Amino acid sequence: MPLSEQEQRLLEEMERSLYSNDSDFVATVGGRRGRPNYTMVVIGVLAALVGIAVIVTGVIIRTPPVGPLVGVAGFVLLVAGAVFAMAPPRRGSQARPSAASSAPGSARPAASRPARSGSMMDRLNDRWERRQDGDRS
Repeated sequence: MPLSEQEQRLLEEMERSLYSNDSDFVATVGGRRGRPNYTMVVIGVLAALVGIAVIVTGVIIRTPPVGPLVGVAGFVLLVAGAVFAMAPPRRGSQARPSAASSAPGSARPAASRPARSGSMMDRLNDRWERRQDGDRS
């Protein structure tokens, strides 16, 4: 069912208000997650498969004190592998400077470094506003 003109206008006004007032929410919801780390995905899937094998081993053992413990350990490994495989990529590991770029000749001047005063939310809001203005730093 299509929206009426008034509903469309209201929706557009709400979107503009959201983008202008709640930059943190927009950055969290609207931002891309980045490229997946395929190594983490492969390790997580392998851990989940090993967890399934351990669960099956626990079912086969059937010895009262050992079998259930092996099954629980397999389940924990399965869940940990799935969480590890689906974890979002870490953005900090991609932007770390290497040892070569930390040489004295390649350091940025102190004037171009952002000030560390204020709360983290203030810094994030400042970065968001700079990004909206076209400054991609």
